[in-house]
Amino acid sequence: MDVEYDEDFVKRLSSVAGEMNISAGTLGEKNKRLDHGTMIPLYYVNNYYSEYKAVRISISGLSFAEHYRFGKCIQKIAEEIDKKVVFIASGDLSHMLKDEGPYGYREEGAVFDRELTAAISNGNFLKLLNFDEEFCEVAGECGMRSFIILAGALNGRDVDSRLLSYEGPFGVGYAVAEFTIKGHNEERNFDEIYLRDEEERVKGLKKEEDIYVRLARRALESYVIRHKKIKKSDDLDNELLDNRAGVFVSLQLDGRLRGCIGTIDPVYSCIADEIIQNAISAGMEDPRFYPVREDELPRMIYSVDVLGVPEPIESMDELEPLRYGVIVAKGSKRGLLLPDLEGINTPEEQVSIALKKAGISPSDNYSIERFEIIRHK
Repeated sequence: MDVEYDEDFVKRLSSVAGEMNISAGTLGEKNKRLDHGTMIPLYYVNNYYSEYKAVRISISGLSFAEHYRFGKCIQKIAEEIDKKVVFIASGDLSHMLKDEGPYGYREEGAVFDRELTAAISNGNFLKLLNFDEEFCEVAGECGMRSFIILAGALNGRDVDSRLLSYEGPFGVGYAVAEFTIKGHNEERNFDEIYLRDEEERVKGLKKEEDIYVRLARRALESYVIRHKKIKKSDDLDNELLDNRAGVFVSLQLDGRLRGCIGTIDPVYSCIADEIIQNAISAGMEDPRFYPVREDELPRMIYSVDVLGVPEPIESMDELEPLRYGVIVAKGSKRGLLLPDLEGINTPEEQVSIALKKAGISPSDNYSIERFEIIRHK
């Protein structure tokens, strides 16, 4: 199957995404060949219509909210050009609907499919944004971000929603739906509603933050807004001013990690300075993420982990992922993984990830240490 790309649309879309500070474009494209998620819908389209140009869009590991914003970029370009535009959101629902299916059965799979098809039937795109991402992962879905980009492309529009079919004969959920635009509706600017609700939720959490977390928040907000590094104040607790320890500061945004930087051993004169510097580094220097934007700050959730003294261990039997973090070392290479992390359930997983972070081969002769933390939220 050969498909002609609409290169003008692609260039415009990349430009608009850049203007909206969305990490999107063509630089990450590794293969111009069509994947099955594209080929299957176009196979049926081509049975009836072939005079078109295509724009193929992949999903990313960014948050649901960012995918919705990217959908709004598509809407903007579609409204500017003198062409008819059809958006096809391709992807499966849960892969975990039957014991005999390819991925087995989980109750969350059936719940996900039921709630998603209900939201599609009602055109309730706000529901899509409010799905818990961890729940979606457990449910084994693969199409959610495609559907959310579609929702963003229909932002602020009344739609006629029709769920045409749903089935899961092989343990994988398949649905077909169509949306026809009926007109404008400012009450369906769902990203604004979601962001407003999320900011209100974080306001409630801020009231419960302890002095460690408040210090981290103040440090990053000052640096992002005023480009100034704060100084520790003398009225802080003695524990913050007199003690030294390794500290990790973690950031979460829209239910996803937004940055995490820390020190295994203390670098600064006290815990307060450790928090200030690591909060700034987590927001601005974590190489996995772009620097935190000012508009993200009201929704940012912080945690501060103060590390205890590491102790050497002889085997993985002495590790407990909920209680102990792990440090692996070989020569000058060291890798650390904090305890009590989502999705990390076994010592083997802990050590494997720490080895990868350190660049140490599992076959190497390396040492293992464990440590406890005091986590502040």
